[in-house]
Amino acid sequence: MHWLGRYRLLILALICVFWTALIFLGHFYPATPFLSIPWSGEQSFEDLLRREGRKTAAPPDFVFLGIDQSTLQLPPLTAEETAGSRGLQLLSERPWPWSREVYALLLDRLFSAGARLVMFDLIFNPPNDGDPAFHAALDRYHDKVVVGANFDMGHGVQAVTPNDVLIEPPQLLDDRVGFVNFWPDTIDEKVRSTFYLVTNRQLAGLPPHPSQEIYESLSARALTKMGHANDVPRNLGGHMIRFTALDAFEPRPFYEVFDPKFWHANYGDGAFFKDKIVMVGPSAQIWHDFQDTPMSPSTPGPVLHLEAMAAALGHEFLWPTPSTVYLALVGAAGLIAWSLVAFLRRPLLCIGALILIAATYLGIARLFYDTTGLLLVTVPVLSALLLSGSFSLGFEYYLERLEKLRTRRTLERYVSKNLVREILENPDSYYSTLKGVRVPVTILFSDLIGFTTLSEKADPEALVAQLNEHLSRMTSVIFGNGGTLDKFIGDAIMAVWGNVRSLGMAQDAKHCARAALAMRRELRQLNDKWRGEGRMGLGMGVGINQGEVIVGNIGSQERMDPTVIGDAVNIASRLEGLTRTYGVDILVGTSAAELVRDEVYLRSVARVQVKGKIKPADVFTFVGARDEQVDQEFLKWLETYEEGLEKFRARDFTEAKILFSRFLEFYPDDRLAKMYLERTLGYEQAPPDEAWEAVEVFEKK
Repeated sequence: MHWLGRYRLLILALICVFWTALIFLGHFYPATPFLSIPWSGEQSFEDLLRREGRKTAAPPDFVFLGIDQSTLQLPPLTAEETAGSRGLQLLSERPWPWSREVYALLLDRLFSAGARLVMFDLIFNPPNDGDPAFHAALDRYHDKVVVGANFDMGHGVQAVTPNDVLIEPPQLLDDRVGFVNFWPDTIDEKVRSTFYLVTNRQLAGLPPHPSQEIYESLSARALTKMGHANDVPRNLGGHMIRFTALDAFEPRPFYEVFDPKFWHANYGDGAFFKDKIVMVGPSAQIWHDFQDTPMSPSTPGPVLHLEAMAAALGHEFLWPTPSTVYLALVGAAGLIAWSLVAFLRRPLLCIGALILIAATYLGIARLFYDTTGLLLVTVPVLSALLLSGSFSLGFEYYLERLEKLRTRRTLERYVSKNLVREILENPDSYYSTLKGVRVPVTILFSDLIGFTTLSEKADPEALVAQLNEHLSRMTSVIFGNGGTLDKFIGDAIMAVWGNVRSLGMAQDAKHCARAALAMRRELRQLNDKWRGEGRMGLGMGVGINQGEVIVGNIGSQERMDPTVIGDAVNIASRLEGLTRTYGVDILVGTSAAELVRDEVYLRSVARVQVKGKIKPADVFTFVGARDEQVDQEFLKWLETYEEGLEKFRARDFTEAKILFSRFLEFYPDDRLAKMYLERTLGYEQAPPDEAWEAVEVFEKK
């Protein structure tokens, strides 16, 4: 086993520890660029929950009067409309800032209609000619009105409050004044939290002290005047709120309160405002009073105050996951990933389990958000789970590839390469064929000639080395031509084309023919080498046949052998044995010869009837491949040999004698021609009987 396999569990553990540790570091160092990815991802996921999860119910008595573009640029008004409304007169007298008398008139109008509370998200700091009238109104409705103040954080902390004419100093301690600031998160400048209380020391960045002054926000002041002081969180610091729906507080044009036709049509002559909490503030783009929130990149500032009040009234606050729970969940995610990959050992099941766990965790996170307001840490946990799981599976895949490669190399020492490839890459298809299936194949048998004699005299070690050298060369040729090594039988080889993966009968046969010719060349080279080393050369007989066989797993309960069986196999074996009879190194059956005729020069050998067969068949040998250099003179005279063989089979022995003799004048050592000349002379003297068909019957296997 590879050393990686021996330390598999340890390496998987190290992978999971590595990714878990990175997530841990991201918790402690969120500003580090790479480590901040899970943190920023968690923020994005939490914002998604805010948008898609449960919302805070918008109080039906909240009304937003927006100082919008239509108020700043009043629509055309008739003289009668303007004359009948002091508010419209003030709005049309001059552009912003209007006389603050208009706000006094607004308070009178709203409270006369039964409004419960009016809030101004405006800071009345510079003096204005309408300040006395507004001051009187603020005093008159002291318990039902709140105005804004602002902390300017540009250069130190500077409080911008209503001027001294409107409210006497110290304004920030007056219960009618509340700060309007919202402090966004430093990473992405989004407002997710609200401060209901801050101290002067907190604003200055100083530690708490008993002498510190506590300032309340606009929303906290309003809640107190509404009688909900107990709903205001009294602890200092930001409170993450659950937002209402995006369109919960749509602004109504400020000027419509003073326009008689709208006051009547839209507000029922003031009945609409009975018991309402009215927010007055800017809503036009020109004010630039917009905040980026998870719900929208342009949430009007006054709406944020209403959001803060709605959250406090419904106790709709969100809670982050405690650090200890955060770290425990991330560690558990890494441990789960390690356990799955280490012990399940099924990649698809592991992937499915990881996806199922991640989906379940997302559902739990949504459930906690909707029911309890807990922002269950999700992205870092799932990052630890999926990164640890993915890289562990990647290591498992690499390890499996290593093992498969080692297995392939080991098997290829004993089994054909294409068979190994089929087993490893298409096991289901391959094993289904082992149950037994009929397929057309081409079979090759080869056997050494003279090896038995050599084995009686040679040194055993040298003999084995010589045999292994021969078998190695021949199997390389078989594999190189797409064949399957079926088995070694001593010094004999059985190979098959088309049993594992077929390219078609013709192509299978042609690959087999190329292999046989290559085996012939390889043996010549080996004999030259062996003779140069002082060893004896060897001959070889090759039998090739094509036909339908049964492919299956043949054997006993103790040992099975994937092989081919059938008549075509037996004939190939017998053809190999007949090579000695005819003095050729390759004998090819009729069907195989027909399939390769366009690629190989064939020479007719005989018409034979082997043991177990009733019908005779023509057999051939290979002269050479058509794309190789072949003696053209021999091919020309081979036509004379083939013509002589036809005359011989036609019982024209005189003409056959002449043709064979002519061929032998040029190739006097040709064993086949000499054999047929000898038989022709015999038949010329004593002709065979009428039933003779030039068939040689072999009773032995």
